[in-house]
Amino acid sequence: MLYDCRSLADRDRGIAAAIEAVRNGELVVLPTDTVYGIGADAFTPYAVKALLDAKGGHVPPPVLIGSRHTLDGLVYTLPTAARDLVEAFWPGALTILVKHSASLRWDLGDDSGVVAVRMPLHPVALEVLRETGPMAVASANKTGQPPALTAEQARDQLAYSVRAYLEAGPAADPVPSTIVDLTGDEPVVVREGAIGLAELRDVVPELRESQVA
Repeated sequence: MLYDCRSLADRDRGIAAAIEAVRNGELVVLPTDTVYGIGADAFTPYAVKALLDAKGGHVPPPVLIGSRHTLDGLVYTLPTAARDLVEAFWPGALTILVKHSASLRWDLGDDSGVVAVRMPLHPVALEVLRETGPMAVASANKTGQPPALTAEQARDQLAYSVRAYLEAGPAADPVPSTIVDLTGDEPVVVREGAIGLAELRDVVPELRESQVA
């Protein structure tokens, strides 16, 4: 079902429906500060698999969180550079690659021990995430198709595989998030997106660009 979160009553119903769906292992589509995302409970393996099946791909999804403090529960240790970047750019369009705690009981489709984490700057997404906890969230489109800029566009592609669609109007800034790898000896920008290299280096001067073309 699609809920128009631009209406206060529909927003409350939609957010409640999305929270219930995630807790039941079902899929939801929600707005973020970049494009719309399709999400599932990160700790429910069958829900994550359903997400990947709905998209038609097998790329491990990033994890979105509703609070900076949640990050401490996902990682064993967090580099100083990661803390500085999070403090400067979260919530916002910064995704960080970090080594997650080995004790976490999740299956995101990748056994490398690395997870991509972001805290989005969108009130609807944050309200859902603060109740559900960490969610696996990928762009709300079929693999190979354009990212959805509205929930209705997402519904056109994903149809009945999703329990609740939260519409909040067209994505205001559909530029993808910047991705920084913080798993090695030096922090590396692996994708420059909404946050530029110069801005990042104002916070972490030792940041370097990926040499991969």
